[in-house]
Amino acid sequence: MTASAPVVAYLESRAGEQMGKLITRMGAIALHAPALAEAPDIDLAQLRDWIDEWEAQTDALVIFQTGVGVEALDASLAQLGLSQRFKALLERSTVAVRGPKPTAALRKRQVRIDLSAASPFTSETLLHALASTALADRKVYVQRHGGQNPELMAALRARGARVTEITAYRWSLPADTAPLDGLLQALRDGRVGTVVLTSASQIQNLLAHAATRGAAQRCLEDLRGTEILSVGPVCSEALRQAGLTVSAEASPPKLGPLMELLESRLRARRLPL
Repeated sequence: MTASAPVVAYLESRAGEQMGKLITRMGAIALHAPALAEAPDIDLAQLRDWIDEWEAQTDALVIFQTGVGVEALDASLAQLGLSQRFKALLERSTVAVRGPKPTAALRKRQVRIDLSAASPFTSETLLHALASTALADRKVYVQRHGGQNPELMAALRARGARVTEITAYRWSLPADTAPLDGLLQALRDGRVGTVVLTSASQIQNLLAHAATRGAAQRCLEDLRGTEILSVGPVCSEALRQAGLTVSAEASPPKLGPLMELLESRLRARRLPL
């Protein structure tokens, strides 16, 4: 690695170590600033009430948005001794998934999947998968991902569905925000060449944290001076809503293609690999 090697900042938490090794192998300097933590957010009493309510439904639709949510629900239901009831309810309901991670988590548990969103696994492609499914006056349970999805909820209700969100976890800032402070300073000093984002919540949390430091606007200005790579359409839309320009977007929206995109961008700048 040369002294002039570019700095690549990334805000991924779970795959942070993996990404850091890949970035270093590309000959860049990896600046890791995790911006997201998954905090458990399950009310066990409400979860039990949900299972009881679900048993009274004759033709429910259940939508799983994330693999983490499937795992969190499964663990909590096991704690309550409700795993078998849950699986039986899934067998008599229509099961829809938003992407490959909830698909993998459900298949691991031998759960039948009836409807799947197509790539790039957005709310729009999920709704397209549900286009021919009757929703009027139908009970629809949506496993909430770490943040709210008002567009999906509004679209389901607009078609007459009776929608209930099932919360399994929430996204929050990591307990240790020192790396984020380091990123803000590196951006301010003009040391960051590329910022790689793997979820919409990362940019939202970074800006929220910067706001606590009185530096949200400065952070935006500094980010505008960098190359910004996005994992996919949902992340890109969050960046645009924040007033930022996406330099390039991975396709399909997965970590592997995102890292390939980063490598190609670094190669284009004649970085020795």
